[in-house]
Amino acid sequence: MEFRRLGRTDMNVSAIGFGAWAIGGSWGPVDDNESMRALHASVDAGVNFIDTADVYGDGHSERLIARLKRERPGEQIWVATKAGRRLAAQTLEGYSRANLESWIDRSLSNLETEALDLLQLHGPHSDVYDSAEVFGYLDGFVQSGKIRYYGVSVETVDEARRALKHPNVQSVQIIFNMFRLKPQDAFFVAARDRNVGILARVPLASGLLTGKLKLTSRFDADDHRNFNRQGEHFDKGETFSGVPYGAGLQAVEALRALVPDGETMAQWALRWVLMEEAVTSAIPGARTVAQAKNNAAAAGLPPLSADRMAGVRAVYDAHIRPLVHDQW
Repeated sequence: MEFRRLGRTDMNVSAIGFGAWAIGGSWGPVDDNESMRALHASVDAGVNFIDTADVYGDGHSERLIARLKRERPGEQIWVATKAGRRLAAQTLEGYSRANLESWIDRSLSNLETEALDLLQLHGPHSDVYDSAEVFGYLDGFVQSGKIRYYGVSVETVDEARRALKHPNVQSVQIIFNMFRLKPQDAFFVAARDRNVGILARVPLASGLLTGKLKLTSRFDADDHRNFNRQGEHFDKGETFSGVPYGAGLQAVEALRALVPDGETMAQWALRWVLMEEAVTSAIPGARTVAQAKNNAAAAGLPPLSADRMAGVRAVYDAHIRPLVHDQW
């Protein structure tokens, strides 16, 4: 496993992390015993960074992570969580000091810890990024010891750039994968200049970049890949990176020819993310031991050749750019 320093923090985190949305909910049925086995398998493979949120299973994901830490005493496992999506509707006013503190206190309880390693604002209302007051509240929670560091989880490159105005933002979590190249083109240089860590979320485009999905694939009623394709419940960019399903499958077929022998498409797609030096950690989800092991193994793959990197860009330009580049 490769380790990278998260921005200006003291957190040296695994280049492949564990995205814990799927073990909380919104990805179909969840088996807690299998989820725990997947978490342990990830840590066994060298993963020491887990990303979750207070709304993943209404705190269920956080509680599973607390159980993991109880079962692995003495091991350094960094946990990032997120807050803000408990609001009934996203507004600037919703990010009051009282609301933030209540969300933080709930996560502290769920995670059974005295201080959150990294708290991220969870896709907040766009006006929040221009509010010195909100980020001042976060500074206060750092000073009081409830959180060690804070960052943001954004939907758009514009939001990511605006977040950098706040000097104590330590990390930006943003969708970055073979179907989302705009952050590489329009944000990562600025983040590197400010030594801000980048967490690459949705690195497998909700499963499209595993190469296993088909037109005939069916998703459970409680799986966001079924109920949120047009953004019915949250930003549609969260589902398949905003790429229409059929178009995504066509692009996957074009990418398939670039995958080296002996590598899975999922591992190769994760290794592609790590080719970007601005990225601190990619955080794919996993619900099974096999998925957890395969994800972690991606960090040990050889670098992509220049020809394959150019091939990915060519597929993006031909199949994906017109569909997503200007939207996020």
